[in-house]
Amino acid sequence: MMRPGRLAADAGVGMAAGLAGALAMTLSSTMEMRLRDRQASSAPADAAGKVLGVRPVDDAGAARFSRAVHYGYGAAWGMARGVLAGAGLPPAVATAWHLALVWGSELVALPALGVTSPATRWGASEVAIDGWHHLVYAVTTGVAHGLLDRTR
Repeated sequence: MMRPGRLAADAGVGMAAGLAGALAMTLSSTMEMRLRDRQASSAPADAAGKVLGVRPVDDAGAARFSRAVHYGYGAAWGMARGVLAGAGLPPAVATAWHLALVWGSELVALPALGVTSPATRWGASEVAIDGWHHLVYAVTTGVAHGLLDRTR
């Protein structure tokens, strides 16, 4: 049950936890990119740019915008994780819902915006790798939330 007066605090703790999750996802994806010798995906930044009307003028601007989108998105979804905890969900259940919401929204929104193909065309290994990175984000956000929110 949501506690009156706690929504902002729950969201704020979640935001900080989401930043930790975004950092963990960055580490996970950076290691995977090096192992597989692939470039970073621009799809999240492409989607945000399309929605916001932002068009970086050079590669450095595109890299800055991509980082801002990544960490902003991680923090924003972290707020959702905080609210799930504030609603009284047990930590593991809140983390599972958080993962489903974050990854599910990516799988729907990015193809809908025309910046990626649908996941049904990615192949099993690409879906598994993408799922892994989102799992790293959600679990790290959940752990960070538990460490940051000592009031429960």
